[in-house]
Amino acid sequence: MASRIAPDALATYRSALEGIDLPLVNAIPEHKVLPAPTVKTQFKAVGATMIRGKEDLLDRESQGVIVCGMTLPNVLDRLFPEATVVTASDRIDLIPGLLLAHTSGAFPPMAGLVLVGGYDLPPAIQKLIDTLDSDLPIATTPGGTYTTAEKLFGLEGSVTDSARKIEIARGLFGDNIDAGALIAAMHVSHAEVRTPLMFEYQLMQRARADKRTIVLPEGMEDRILESAVVLLRRNVADIILLAPEHVVNQRSGSLGINLARAKCIDPADPELRERFAVEYARLRAKKGVTIEQARAKMADLSYFGTMMVHFGMADGMVSGSITTTANTIRPSLEFIKTKPGTAIISSSFLMCLPDRVLVFGDCAVNPDPTAEQLADIAISSAQTAVAFGIEPRVAMLSYSTGSSGTGADVDKVREATRLVHQRAPELLVEGPIQFDAAMDPDVARTKLPDSQVAGKATVFVFPDLNTGNNTYKAVQRTAGAVAIGPVMQGLNKPVNDLSRGATIDDIVNTVAITAIQAQAVPAGTPSPFAQQ
Repeated sequence: MASRIAPDALATYRSALEGIDLPLVNAIPEHKVLPAPTVKTQFKAVGATMIRGKEDLLDRESQGVIVCGMTLPNVLDRLFPEATVVTASDRIDLIPGLLLAHTSGAFPPMAGLVLVGGYDLPPAIQKLIDTLDSDLPIATTPGGTYTTAEKLFGLEGSVTDSARKIEIARGLFGDNIDAGALIAAMHVSHAEVRTPLMFEYQLMQRARADKRTIVLPEGMEDRILESAVVLLRRNVADIILLAPEHVVNQRSGSLGINLARAKCIDPADPELRERFAVEYARLRAKKGVTIEQARAKMADLSYFGTMMVHFGMADGMVSGSITTTANTIRPSLEFIKTKPGTAIISSSFLMCLPDRVLVFGDCAVNPDPTAEQLADIAISSAQTAVAFGIEPRVAMLSYSTGSSGTGADVDKVREATRLVHQRAPELLVEGPIQFDAAMDPDVARTKLPDSQVAGKATVFVFPDLNTGNNTYKAVQRTAGAVAIGPVMQGLNKPVNDLSRGATIDDIVNTVAITAIQAQAVPAGTPSPFAQQ
């Protein structure tokens, strides 16, 4: 494998490598971030002392060096994202202007600022800088402009000195190397065990294989911005952030991240708001919704983002990191609607145990489903399993196994199982069945020895929300399982909810899941009820 190839020369190198008689040959392109030094490395190389800024931002990479000897307008014209700027510490005309540009969002964010010459900043300038509320690392060095710049221009960083570089390297490898061919060339036997790390890798690969566009309405939330960076580095999905571009640039600059590849849409855009309001009023006319009420609804980011999915401007939506589940889901119920043949929306969790991945449903939406609704949840959960490469063997859970128990709750599960057999005869389904009989082969041999599901179930359908929610949390906390979800099921277009405590990993996984769900229909397809 030839690495660090100039992107425009990649085809030439690959053609030349084809003549080599090996099971696998390929070339991986260079990426400007991988050899880039961190700001910390730069400061150390020139003997600079940091005088202000956020220490965490010292670990971000600098994409180049700009030496400023000209006036401010000409400097601003030459700024590029994540540059380290070198200027004399007595250029009090430049320093406030550079910091103002960095925080404004109207110019590319800098990586760091090196002040040469060793002069102290005048108190008035320090006071002015304090009002700009910038986290940009600023350091001073007694060295001159030429010697400082010479040292900085020759620096290279390690490819493993930041999480960002590792993400980029993983993305480059995944985009350019056939993992299947590599494994075959290494004669690695197939493993039946599916660890959480393996499943996460498979999720990312599946999303990347047919990339979709996902809208994130909470475009001014830091966790969303940091997650968007990871998603874009991994090429998992194209990302739309609902926020003015200058606001995203300003905040991402403060966070030390680069979101140039994300698309920003201002939710206050009058043309889009009016178009969406007219459509909402049309769709909800029978409910008495007026155009004025529809315009008010479009001020809600969840409604605005869901309308983008409705029109096919985005293939799916993920929200909920700072809003309620109801606020995220309600718009989709109003105009995305459920798939044909599906009566209700439901949810499931992908439960990643140390050696396998299971589907638990419904653990987040329906408090006390009827037998018909329970059958719907079972079929939707089985479809979710298939979408994520899990062979569905459905256990309809109850406090009784087989025909041993009686009572309204057991009868409901028994009827739901009958309906699943009727509506989806191809599914392997068992119920009523207790959790231990569904999960443990030894228990299954005693209770249901002839069952194709008992002891090896992969899809667990709980009789009510109380049982489902508590069980998934108990398994998550006591068995060390990674719970991915909730995955919303049954909608015409995917809309998924985040918990308000969602971590960056949670958000990344949920967007990947949404992108995979969106692959069920061609990219850019509007919902069935959209009027173009």
